[in-house]
Amino acid sequence: MKKLSISLVCLLIIGCNKSENIAKEETRADLAEIIQEDKVALSSPTAPNSSQPPNLVSEKTESENKSNFPTQRIDTISKKIIKNGDMRIQVGDIKKSQDKINEIIKNNQAYIQKEEFQNTDIDENLYITIRVPHKNFDALVNSFSNGVGSVLSKNISSNDVTEEYTDVSIKLANKKIYLEKYRDMLKSAATTKDMLEIQENIRELEDEIDVSEGRLRFIDDRVNYSTLNLNLYKEKIRSSATSNIGFGSRFGDSITEGWNSFVTFILGIISLWPFFLLIPVFIFLWRKWRGRKKK
Repeated sequence: MKKLSISLVCLLIIGCNKSENIAKEETRADLAEIIQEDKVALSSPTAPNSSQPPNLVSEKTESENKSNFPTQRIDTISKKIIKNGDMRIQVGDIKKSQDKINEIIKNNQAYIQKEEFQNTDIDENLYITIRVPHKNFDALVNSFSNGVGSVLSKNISSNDVTEEYTDVSIKLANKKIYLEKYRDMLKSAATTKDMLEIQENIRELEDEIDVSEGRLRFIDDRVNYSTLNLNLYKEKIRSSATSNIGFGSRFGDSITEGWNSFVTFILGIISLWPFFLLIPVFIFLWRKWRGRKKK
């Protein structure tokens, strides 16, 4: 009777150990399979065909219904257009033109991101970087073209980033699903090795999600607010014969320019003073050579 009891206990212990080992092996196999599916799914291109209008509604296929990680359904995304522009305008007075520009900026709900002023001997330049709501971009450009000064150059460009935005959005949604699945697996991990491996995959997914979300925020900002680089230019030289400036002002400018040229000439001669010191030496040597020749 005792031998029979001991045999039953041994069989029971062996059965429990086998069940535990089988459970661990199944967990590891599931983990390896999920990691492989994760790499394949996240690396596969999910962007829509560029030759067709963007349709961003993801349909669940039969394989996705059977998979543990279904693809996230994405709502239809509107067109994502980034508009940028560069303008160079010649004005008569930088200060007055700047006041007018500030009024136009305020009326179009825009704001100045960067401002830089340069003053040289020949011209003045004011460089302004303006961020304006996408819907007011054209009105802002037209206001600058018609009411500020003479437009010297204008360059407007548009960039359609709908395809990139769609691709990043779909991949981001799928990564979030994988992240939740890994977190659920972490709760039921049987060994320390499995836990460390799952935690490493969670960390990588979190980093990728942060990068994707940052990229979407950047695109949204560029789409919602267009950028215009404006340069106000004022020329200082007034020597053109076709200028509308009066004779008196041009005569005064000529006197000033003549005096400046004379001062520049005198200063140039003074800067040659080391060569003047050599003149007496050359005269002395020339006379000495001439005296020897006569003898």
